[in-house]
Amino acid sequence: MVKSKTLTIALDCMGGDKAPQIVIEGADQVASKNFNIYFLLFGDEKKIKPIINHCRYLKGRFSLIHSDQVISSDEKPSNALRRFTQSSMRLAVDAVKDGKADVVVSAGNTGALMAISKVVLRPLPGIDRPAIVTSIPNKKNKGTVFLDMGANVECGADVLFQFAIMGQAFAKTVHKIENPSLGVLNVGSEELKGNDNVKSVADKIRNSDLDKNFYGYVEGDDIAKGTVDVIVTDGFTGNITLKAIEGTAKFISGIIKEGFSSTIFSKIGYLFAMNSIRRASKTVDPRFHNGAMLVGLNGVVVKSHGSTDALGFANAINVAISLVENKINNKIIIELKQTLESIKSSETNSSVNSSK
Repeated sequence: MVKSKTLTIALDCMGGDKAPQIVIEGADQVASKNFNIYFLLFGDEKKIKPIINHCRYLKGRFSLIHSDQVISSDEKPSNALRRFTQSSMRLAVDAVKDGKADVVVSAGNTGALMAISKVVLRPLPGIDRPAIVTSIPNKKNKGTVFLDMGANVECGADVLFQFAIMGQAFAKTVHKIENPSLGVLNVGSEELKGNDNVKSVADKIRNSDLDKNFYGYVEGDDIAKGTVDVIVTDGFTGNITLKAIEGTAKFISGIIKEGFSSTIFSKIGYLFAMNSIRRASKTVDPRFHNGAMLVGLNGVVVKSHGSTDALGFANAINVAISLVENKINNKIIIELKQTLESIKSSETNSSVNSSK
């Protein structure tokens, strides 16, 4: 039994390709190492209870709220918002709004999660569209803050500029970087390259207080290099980029595994290199980096990969715990307010100077 309930996590147990199995098992893994955690489990009681019965650490650490509505992976966000008001996802987000949970974690439909979270929790002041943000491993071992990862397929320059502000705030609060360097993802580093939105957001950044940390355009390989601390792009490009990185990591891991199991000599070689290989595998394994925040909302929402396993979902929960314990939203709100105020002040001064 948990002695004190210090942090409550709402779980959408029916979201994801292998739900509710991986959700419950992931929660059990987290419960085994965190004794101040309590779970609100939202989903189909008949499917969840048999799994819980085999979980050792969840006993006495959860409340199960039944929901027979499930939002499928191909459901349109507008339909999910309108028709699935009693779904496991919606009820889990409602729990954060109502103050019953500190954070919600879901591996379900990304578009639906964003639409529901935006309507229920509302965006922060000065933010039109929340974004999905994560840290991608890089050569400098500190992680490249990357957004948007797929929440907003089409983004104008104003929205991309807001992503830049939120990305910098995230880097300051999560990675403790005082002046995070900022880049805009482009097809080349040359000034003439890029579409209108990319060029326009670069101009906006150069004409704002963000300019002091603006590196300029960056390319896809700059993500792994760690060229800048924060990279901004639209959700369409961001999602493709992320999936390409994950696919390449899995491909390389598969080749290495196959190589070390091909002959008796390679198997012996693996025994000598085993510890190093395991450390390297953790660096590129998407499961160990699962869990992305929907930044820009009045509440903490974490999105897990829909195709992850129990270990991956457990890591998404751990991300949620870290965000809440570090009071991420309060810090981001302060950073956003200060940055937006400084930008407004700069715009006012420019307007006054130009009128003289």
